[in-house]
Amino acid sequence: MHDINAIRQDPDAFDAALAKRGVSACAADMLALDDKRRAAIAEAQDLQTQRNDASKKIGQAKGQGDEAEAQRLMNEVSGLKQALQTAEEAERVTNADLTEALAALPNLPLDDVPTGDDEEANVELRRVGEPKPGEAEHFEIGEALGMMDFEIAAALSGSRFVVLRDGLARLERALGNFMIDLQVTEFGYREMALPVLVRDDAVFGTGQLPKFAEDLFRTENGFWLTPTAEVTLTNLVREQITDAAELPLRLTALTQCFRSEAGAAGRDTRGMIRQHQFSKVELVTITDAENGEAELERKTECAEEVLQRLGLPYRVMQLCTGDMGFGARKTYDLEVWLPGQNMYREVSSISYCGDFQGRRMNARYRHEGEKQTQFVHTLNGSGLAVGRTLVAVLENYVNQDGTVTIPEALRPYMGGLEILGETNE
Repeated sequence: MHDINAIRQDPDAFDAALAKRGVSACAADMLALDDKRRAAIAEAQDLQTQRNDASKKIGQAKGQGDEAEAQRLMNEVSGLKQALQTAEEAERVTNADLTEALAALPNLPLDDVPTGDDEEANVELRRVGEPKPGEAEHFEIGEALGMMDFEIAAALSGSRFVVLRDGLARLERALGNFMIDLQVTEFGYREMALPVLVRDDAVFGTGQLPKFAEDLFRTENGFWLTPTAEVTLTNLVREQITDAAELPLRLTALTQCFRSEAGAAGRDTRGMIRQHQFSKVELVTITDAENGEAELERKTECAEEVLQRLGLPYRVMQLCTGDMGFGARKTYDLEVWLPGQNMYREVSSISYCGDFQGRRMNARYRHEGEKQTQFVHTLNGSGLAVGRTLVAVLENYVNQDGTVTIPEALRPYMGGLEILGETNE
């Protein structure tokens, strides 16, 4: 959500920043809506003042025995009451119109974000590890092991689901446990257990609603299935005032996530890259206005450490204005190397959102001794997407005989198992 007062102070700068994201100039439209809202507020306040004054005079007229004047004033108050109700409704409507219009606009990019229309304009910042060639994709490896089944999943639920068995099911669980343990024990994130069903306000707060409703699943009784634990973790401070001394709040959760993949028709139809249901470790930070960008660098390092411990080659990309998410001001993607596809694929997207989500959630903080509050600044990122990391482990650690070597970091979570798929497993 944007601050209408900031737009009023510099409408040209607002339009210029939106233009970098391919959005047409609209500051004038926002200000026109705000002018209508302000006029409605002023009219309602004026009518309220007139009504209060007339009400006081009724008592005075009766005290003076002037019943005719008292009756006239009562009729006037009755008319003002109806006019006030009309003005208050106009205020409600104009306020809702402005909120709806502002809510549909994406966040403004920071000045150092590269300008571009799509992923072709993203900038590679660094590479870690040596990519190696491969022939088999993860679904070929998993099916050959007899531990990955898309047919039975389709019979149960349809396309974009998978059933994992035996050692591969355990390996997925090991990955999730390893990831969240690393963030909690070494990087100071607080682990949370969260609902995966949420109300409209929660999904609006992080920016998925109203613009991206088609990307979500909704139950018949009005709940939304969370597409990421960003929704629930970030909304933990919703409509609250946090003591600035408690910031930053670094929160994490390992949850199931649900996405309709409405815009992915025909893409990654085989395998586990793009699923309707998947598990992910989410990293969320609630901080102040001064430390958001520094926290983005720290969070990126926290996510990178997972890939480094697993020995997986990857690269870090800075996204351009046209490829960033709706709520982001600056985003880094971690892309892991997949030998079977002979390409890097996103395994984590880490974003700094400024106060964009804080405004939508009315989440604020206050320094000790100060009356004034400020909206919190938020960050989110995967640490990591478990299914895609599993894909990377299979393709990078598959052996010539079709077995898979377990990365050393995961062996304590696998009961010491070193090779997946051996006959004596």
